[in-house]
Amino acid sequence: MTLRNTFLAILCCCLFSSLMAQDDNGSYKFIAVKAMTGGHLYSGQSLTEEVSWGYGAFDIRFAWQPSKENDWTRDTGYAAYGIGFYNAFVGDPQIFGDPTALYGFANFYLSKPWRRNVLELSPALGLTYHLKPYDPQTNPTNDAIGSRMAVYFNVHFGGAYKFTRELDLTYGIDFTHYSNGRTWQPNYGLNLFGLNAGIRYNWNGYQRQVDNDFYTTNVVSARFNRPERPKTGKFDFKNSVDFYGAAGVVQNEGDVGTNVRYGTLSFVVDYRRYFNRMSGLTLGLDYFYDASLGAEKDAEGNLIGYDTYMIAAHAGYDFMFWRFNIRVQMGAYLTDDRGKGTTFFRPAIQYQVTKRFFAQVGLKTKNGFAADWVEFGVGFKPFKW
Repeated sequence: MTLRNTFLAILCCCLFSSLMAQDDNGSYKFIAVKAMTGGHLYSGQSLTEEVSWGYGAFDIRFAWQPSKENDWTRDTGYAAYGIGFYNAFVGDPQIFGDPTALYGFANFYLSKPWRRNVLELSPALGLTYHLKPYDPQTNPTNDAIGSRMAVYFNVHFGGAYKFTRELDLTYGIDFTHYSNGRTWQPNYGLNLFGLNAGIRYNWNGYQRQVDNDFYTTNVVSARFNRPERPKTGKFDFKNSVDFYGAAGVVQNEGDVGTNVRYGTLSFVVDYRRYFNRMSGLTLGLDYFYDASLGAEKDAEGNLIGYDTYMIAAHAGYDFMFWRFNIRVQMGAYLTDDRGKGTTFFRPAIQYQVTKRFFAQVGLKTKNGFAADWVEFGVGFKPFKW
């Protein structure tokens, strides 16, 4: 699919949803366009010169602004949510390709609703494609990306200034990450950090039902006037013990260009303390199994002979909204780290399927923020009090 066709498909979806989604309180939506620029946080070895010029990107987002009171609006302060399209120039296209992403996002409002300048936090998760991966003959210097597609992650923090009745001027900082989680090698990943600025247009689809005349003065509000955020409610319980198991696949650097993969397993027990419906802290123990460690070789091709398991402990913070839970954990190994460094991080997103069972996707790192593997798992809460 070409860039133009991708953009047109998104636009058609947005227009269709705009026509269909209405309620008695209004049909509030916005479309936002922004430009992004900054530098690379590069951890590889062979692309230092190629990433020294930074990056530029274009981003367009379509969002639904809820206005009815429900679990989502109570827990998130009427956060907007939607879909987005992203395209970037990160360096020589013959090396990096044409990074393009489709993603979902949520937009959390951090300021009082009556302020003209509103601070916002917006995480996004999706899929990056049109990447040009490492190839020993045609693209040997690309140690950042080993696959044509990768996970897209972005977090934006900034503000929106109400410029007119419908128009906002937006600005902020953002961090963007592409990675395949060591499913293909090489995989140092691309990490982009910079500034952004743009415009956002707000409208109310309910206007067509009230008065659709082009010259009418009988207009409805283009924006939803958010109520003050209610005090965050408390759970029926303050503590839980969670059990979680996950699996993944990885590739070693020596297996680049082949279909050789190794399995990974993660088993976790967590104690979680809930402060309210949106915040909590965790402490836990981890058991990691990485079959690729048994196949690690030195520079001369000899097996190093690492054991394939590790035991670790971690602590983390959970940000919860609706049925979702954004998790950030930092851990340290209690056994030998098997060459992975003393600490690891686990950013993850969890979805609460029922009151006791959940699904989770996360990224375990090594040597700080380098990807080690992607975890796909399920868990349950047998104990709550």
